[in-house]
Amino acid sequence: MAEFSLTLNEDQQQIRDWVHQFAADVVRPAGHEWDEREEFPWPIVEEAAKIGLYSFDFFAQASMGDPTGLTLPITLEELFWGDAGIGLAIFGSGLAAAGIAGTGTPEQVVEWAPQCFGSGPDDIKLGAYCVSEPDAGSDVSSLKTKAVYDEAKDEWVLNGTKAWATNGGIADIHVVTATVDPTLGSRGQASFIVPKGTPGISQGQKYQKHGIRASHTAEVVLDDCRIPGRMLLGGKEKLDEKLAKAREGQRTGAKQPAMATFESTRPSVASMAIGIARAAYEEALAYAKERVAFGKPIIENQAIAFMLADMITEIDAARLLVWRAAWLARNGGYTNAEGSQSKLKAGRVAVWVTERAIQIHGGYGYTREYPVERMHRDAKIYDIFEGTEQIQQLVIARAISGLRIE
Repeated sequence: MAEFSLTLNEDQQQIRDWVHQFAADVVRPAGHEWDEREEFPWPIVEEAAKIGLYSFDFFAQASMGDPTGLTLPITLEELFWGDAGIGLAIFGSGLAAAGIAGTGTPEQVVEWAPQCFGSGPDDIKLGAYCVSEPDAGSDVSSLKTKAVYDEAKDEWVLNGTKAWATNGGIADIHVVTATVDPTLGSRGQASFIVPKGTPGISQGQKYQKHGIRASHTAEVVLDDCRIPGRMLLGGKEKLDEKLAKAREGQRTGAKQPAMATFESTRPSVASMAIGIARAAYEEALAYAKERVAFGKPIIENQAIAFMLADMITEIDAARLLVWRAAWLARNGGYTNAEGSQSKLKAGRVAVWVTERAIQIHGGYGYTREYPVERMHRDAKIYDIFEGTEQIQQLVIARAISGLRIE
């Protein structure tokens, strides 16, 4: 077990500075353009691949190779300090890789997780994690996408529509959660690998979003989509055993695939929100020092200075929750839903801080001339995706009470 410390080791400091430099030199200058274009920023991802930031090796090292659990949150905070939409374009494939690593066999992880990233700037690949549906977002027990096993051909046949999928339809690897036995609710679900080019998978509508507009988000349609039996993550023997226990009313010990993935990634998602909040705070602080009103810089007014004091305090508090959760995830696990606590706090802080940043900028903050307007739009999704604010409250309440609170 690693010792919990707020002091970053030398490697972590170097990674933080390396990513921050890339965010400052490449990501931030491109943020406005790609937000306006609402297109996937392929040239920026290529630049990230050139330096090794967009690669499975780096993702694996940062997420699984660090006993402290802090390297990935540190990386994401710096990258999303640059721009959230581009940051999600660079690290959106990580959720699919995490889904494969969380439920796949060792052989499946070795084969498929690297294919979520590709092998370099000349071979960029994307991963997409497909869980939500038009009528099933937070309620994952209500997924209607079905997976039926064709024993004669050893194939799974998938039918349904997935919604809100990052990289959906343009990804090389889709990780799809589907219902195998509808009578068992979330206990009757499994996850599958669907490679690009598989007959029966296509992109539905591409969403026009409020924020994170450089990140591609779309529906994924599965129409009699056939995949080999080996594409079932975890294997059929393990699935059959889990289903048999569930039908007998026994506890399987296995978590619902999507929830297991989201639980492990919540501190990372929370660190993205902190990056946005920190960027907005820094913009507001600089503006308050420069902007003169009534004969003096506006930061000399308590109304502005105290607002900034609260902003940095909230950001630092949220970061501490994230670091604690990230460390616990790698060293013994959560006891009181600390991952959800970090996501809940960071999402709220990002929305509140970016709104305050606009207020400090006044009318200018409401225009696209200043980046705080974009940061505010980007922040709101962190109250919604990978578990809404209310879902995080529910998870925490159940953890602290030991009761099935509805």
